[in-house]
Amino acid sequence: MGLKTDLIQAKVKAARDSGIIEPLDTRPGSFIEREAEYTKEAIVNFMTDANFTITQLKAPVIMEEFKTPDQSVNVNLETLLGDKAPILKTLKKIGKIIPGGGEIIEDLVDELEASIRLAVQPLLEGGAKLPGLNLSKDGQQGKEGGLISQGYVYIGEDPESQESFDVTDSDGQRDYTEVKLFRDDVEGIL
Repeated sequence: MGLKTDLIQAKVKAARDSGIIEPLDTRPGSFIEREAEYTKEAIVNFMTDANFTITQLKAPVIMEEFKTPDQSVNVNLETLLGDKAPILKTLKKIGKIIPGGGEIIEDLVDELEASIRLAVQPLLEGGAKLPGLNLSKDGQQGKEGGLISQGYVYIGEDPESQESFDVTDSDGQRDYTEVKLFRDDVEGIL
């Protein structure tokens, strides 16, 4: 059973087909057994020296980990002034209530608002940090859930979507995977 036995049986069949009736010597050490051994080794050497080429492959990809560094975040001016706007608006109203002091208070409030804008200006670009992500398919440390990612790799025709193939069983694996030996790739070892 195996390649060597198949080679010996092929020699015996070829001898019969050619009209050789006498039983052939196939015992260990015989010419046929030795030739089968050497032929088997030649085939094994050829197969292990050959470069096979994947001509079709469609397979899902599972991302196990996803990490990012901390990211600088830009902040809108309105966000930084947001909690101060009601105070400034109220101060302007108070200025209108005080007889003769409306313009002075309004000017002071405008000056205060300009000072606040100037003070928060450095925070607008990169003024906040978004902590880096550190996820794995098993979950984030101390939290439930995990990284959910989908994707696929392919060689050959793009399947357009992972739904276009299923390699969870041997039929799908046969349908969506091909490996070929090209004669041009083995010319040097024939």
